[in-house]
Amino acid sequence: MQNFDFYAPARILFGKGTENQVGELLKPHAKKVLLHYGGGSIKKSGLYGAVTASLSGAGVAYAELGGVQPNPRLSLVREGIALCRREGADLILAVGGGSVIDSAKAIAMGVYCDGDVWDVYENGTPVERALPVATVLTIPAAGSESSGDTVITNEEKQLKYGYGSPKLRPLLSVINPELFFTLPKEQLGFGVADIMSHVFERYFTNTTHTDLTDSLCEAVLKTVIKNAPLALADMKNYDAWCEIGFGGTVAHNGLVGMGRAQDWACHTMEHELSAIYDVAHGVGLAVLTPAWMRYVYKDNIQMFLQFAVNVMGVPGGYRDPETVILEGIDRLSAFFRRLGLPATLSDLGIGGDKLELMAKKATGEAFGDEAPIGGLKKLVWQDVLAIYQSAAG
Repeated sequence: MQNFDFYAPARILFGKGTENQVGELLKPHAKKVLLHYGGGSIKKSGLYGAVTASLSGAGVAYAELGGVQPNPRLSLVREGIALCRREGADLILAVGGGSVIDSAKAIAMGVYCDGDVWDVYENGTPVERALPVATVLTIPAAGSESSGDTVITNEEKQLKYGYGSPKLRPLLSVINPELFFTLPKEQLGFGVADIMSHVFERYFTNTTHTDLTDSLCEAVLKTVIKNAPLALADMKNYDAWCEIGFGGTVAHNGLVGMGRAQDWACHTMEHELSAIYDVAHGVGLAVLTPAWMRYVYKDNIQMFLQFAVNVMGVPGGYRDPETVILEGIDRLSAFFRRLGLPATLSDLGIGGDKLELMAKKATGEAFGDEAPIGGLKKLVWQDVLAIYQSAAG
């Protein structure tokens, strides 16, 4: 096990009706907030009214900025930065899923940037200061409600970059699983694939003597695999949504990755799909993850054998580990399909004309500065291209 420094200060308020407490909880921290959200769904569901009533009842003023799209756009972030400066907002309240929260974090650090906030994403410039962020979660998926990470798409350059800092961890996150009841069924699949990928990126490692975090990873994966079909069958199954919602938070608050080298190749590869084709993040991950597994499993047979047996329930057969591993990967693919997720890039309408460009962008080769991606197996652009091609269908 490696040395680690675990810091996760986000307060999580979980359960029924908790969104009604947001005003009183934020009152000690802000006089005026920027209420940040996506489309009209929170108004149709009544959540917008509940949150604004809670803020007003607590005497917390607010400005608002809607319009966040999946794969949140840099242009709206810049608009939010200007609005915060103009209105004097001292906290950002994100009401939505991971895209809204990521956008809020970008605005939060951009308010104090001397230059353009995109420079932080592009150059990894350390953030010294950011506005506090609070969230009311409407989609369990990205885990951004408890992480210090944010991902933004520069639509002009067709680039999607992430950035992480402890200063971006939310001050408070409200999670009421009842708010997930009205999600389209397809969003459940998107979210589950994202949650599981956050665990996979940490679980598949060459670091040894990680029994505790191995078990934590496996517990989150098995919990989500068990409960996702239950929620899919009954979108008002509160107990199933509790398990998925809490699982999404634990998957990405850093805990399951402590003491181990991490991978993140699948996320890097998927960002290229989102940047060019505007693919939903979870969809891209569902397609690429099994393809990545089939390409790299021979570099750590024992780790993938453990996954196939402990997580996917493939029986025995240790004398023929490759057969067990490939069955485990097949079962994962079948699980994703059961949730209505596509299996290939062609299912997404993505052809082969830009696969090499995406592979070179993912590794930096396109910019003249290649850096192999991944932790379990280092991937150069030719490897990434091979994975894209195997996922093409």
